Amino acid sequence: MSELHPDLPLPVAADAPLPHRKTLRQWLLPLSGRSTARAVALLALDYTLLVAVLAIAVLVTPFWAKVLAGLVAGFIIGRLFIIGHDACHQSLTPHRELNKWLGRIAFLPSLTPYSLWDVGHNVVHHGYTNLKGVDFVWAPLTPEEFNALPAHKRLMERIYRSGWAPGLYYMVEIWWHKMLFPSKEAMPTRRSVFIWDGVLVTAFGAIWAAILVGLAHLTHQPVLPLLVAALVVPFLFWCAMIGFVVYVHHTHQRVHWQADKATWMKSQPFVSTTVHLTFGFHIGALMHHIMEHTAHHVDMSIPLYRLKNAQKLLEDMLPGRIVIQQFSWRWYFDTARRCKLYDFTQRCWTDFKGRATSEPAPALPTAVAA
Repeated sequence: MSELHPDLPLPVAADAPLPHRKTLRQWLLPLSGRSTARAVALLALDYTLLVAVLAIAVLVTPFWAKVLAGLVAGFIIGRLFIIGHDACHQSLTPHRELNKWLGRIAFLPSLTPYSLWDVGHNVVHHGYTNLKGVDFVWAPLTPEEFNALPAHKRLMERIYRSGWAPGLYYMVEIWWHKMLFPSKEAMPTRRSVFIWDGVLVTAFGAIWAAILVGLAHLTHQPVLPLLVAALVVPFLFWCAMIGFVVYVHHTHQRVHWQADKATWMKSQPFVSTTVHLTFGFHIGALMHHIMEHTAHHVDMSIPLYRLKNAQKLLEDMLPGRIVIQQFSWRWYFDTARRCKLYDFTQRCWTDFKGRATSEPAPALPTAVAA
C-alpha cells in the first residue's frame, strides 16, 4: 500500500506499464463529489466581483483607471468561464439540467455559446486530444503544410505562434470561426440549439453595451471610452487569457501530437498530452485550479474545487509520467520559439524552417488492460 495514500497500491514505477484509465479514475473516485451549494456560491461570488469591478470602471474618472478595472473584469470573466467549463462537463453540480443552465449563465460574459463549446471541447478536444485532423485547438501544421499556405496565412501562423498573440488566435480561430454562428464548413452539424445559444450571447452583449451607453449618459461621460474600458478591454483580456491557457495546457517540448488514431490510442493521451503548469502567488487558485490539467483530462467529473488534490494524487501515484512545468516568461517564450510546427515523421517539434527543436517522441509504452 502507498504511504502517501494508504487506500491505494504502491506508486507505479516509471518503467512499468501505465494502469488503464479506468483504474486511474477509480483512484480519483473519492474526489468526484459535487456540491450544488458550493457551485452556486462560486457563481454568485464571481458575478458579484464582475459587477463590482465594472461599476468601478464606470465610476472612476481617469481613463487608465477605467482600463485597469476592465483588465480585472476580463480576468473575472475567465473565472466565470472556468465555472461554466465545469458545468459543461457535468462536474459542477450533481444535477444535469441545472448544470446546463448554470453553464449558460457562467458563459454569458465571455460571449460563449454553451452548446457549441460543448461539442468543440467535450466531444472533439477531450475525445481526441492532440490527434491531428480531429483536435483543432492549437493543432500544429507540418512543415509541408506551412510551406503550402498562401503568404497571408503563413504570416498569421507566425503571429499566432509568436507567443504574443494567443488572444488573437482564440478570438479569430476559435470564437469567431467555430463559436459565434459558425459556417457549415466549420460546423457541419446544424442544430437549432447552436443558433439559440448564439442569439443568447449576442443579446447579452448588446444589453451589456446598451447599459454602458445608458450609464455614460447618466454620469455625463463620453460613451466610447466607457465602452472600450468596460466592454472591449474585458473581452480582449478574456480572449488573451483563454488563448494562453489552452496553449500552455497542451504545448510543450515533451508533449507530442499523433497523426493516426491507432498510434494516438497507444500514446495514453489523457496523461501524455497535458501539462501541469504551476505558478507562485496562488495564481493557480485564483484561476479555479484550471491548470491542474492532467487530473481534469483523466477524469472530467472532478469539480474544480477538488482538482488540486486530484492532481497531487496522480503525481504521487505516477512519478515521472506527468509533465510538470514551473511557469516563467522565459520558459513560455522559449516554448513559443521552439514549438512552431510538428514533424510527424521525426515525431518532434520544429521551427518554421522545419529544423527539429525538440527530442523525438519516446517509444510508446503499453498500457495495462482493464
